[in-house]
Amino acid sequence: MEGGIRMVSVGYTLMSEQAGPKHLVDHAVRAEAAGFDQLVMSDHYYPWLDSQGHSPYAWSVLGAVAHATSRAQLMSFVTCPIRRYHPAVVAQKASTIGALSDGRFTLGLGAGENLNEHVVGGWPHVQQRHEMFEEALQIIRPLLNGETLTFSGNHFDVPDAYVWDRPERPVPMAIAASGRQSATLAAEYGNGIISTEPDRHIIEMYDDAGGAGQPRYGQVAICYGPDEAECRKIVHDQFRWFGMGWKVNAELPGPESFTAATQFVREEDVAEGIPCGPDVNAHVEAFRKFVDAGFTHVAIVQVGGETQPMFLDWAQEQLLPRLRAL
Repeated sequence: MEGGIRMVSVGYTLMSEQAGPKHLVDHAVRAEAAGFDQLVMSDHYYPWLDSQGHSPYAWSVLGAVAHATSRAQLMSFVTCPIRRYHPAVVAQKASTIGALSDGRFTLGLGAGENLNEHVVGGWPHVQQRHEMFEEALQIIRPLLNGETLTFSGNHFDVPDAYVWDRPERPVPMAIAASGRQSATLAAEYGNGIISTEPDRHIIEMYDDAGGAGQPRYGQVAICYGPDEAECRKIVHDQFRWFGMGWKVNAELPGPESFTAATQFVREEDVAEGIPCGPDVNAHVEAFRKFVDAGFTHVAIVQVGGETQPMFLDWAQEQLLPRLRAL
């Protein structure tokens, strides 16, 4: 807040589950030109549903986006450093993206989902995941800061590691949180908190744990289009998993499981939580919930891979001016 006016960074989500790598880079360039402040990117091995149809390697795309853009901040939203990737390697590639982007990159981290991590072996139970995640943070942070690290834990060993190529300032870390334990981790190890729910309580827990004054990153899904009925169909087809909650989403193993779990979800059920159609006021109000909850950075997901160019043109002309006025 500056002079009593809330200054919120407006982000755009490069949703890797709904577009291929070349399209994602094109969308990033268009989004920066349209005026978005930040570009955040999902990091998946699978899409949530087969109908989404994509899932390229996020870090290759982030490298291309870092080279193709010049102003917008970049962020992984989010990367899991406990199974698919060893945390020492996460520190190396995050620092590389930080160097490529001239310091525009923030490493967003979370404890992950079975959907993406089981490709390298079994999915640990939740208590073990929490232990692994904290160890990963203990490894990544000093490596980002340019330290030589020797680490021996219950889950990870790093005999000797040093990251040679880094940006001038260490890559900041933001940590996804859904409760007191993860909010405390975010305050202790990170430089920001991430949540996909406009929950003021999680922000208060983060502040109480020592995170006051740090960035708070949120994400809101919308589906803009000239035909509300068509938008509702797109959201139901590609995003009906969204309302199941983190405890469910973290455990299901593949797109076929999400298809089965959402077979009785109706269009109207999804549309209750995701604004659909041409009404700019509805989309502004969805964004406002995060602003009112205390988030400083909010990234928009435009649901539907084929609709991105249309959305970005509309956002530049109508949505972004409204969001700047919040």
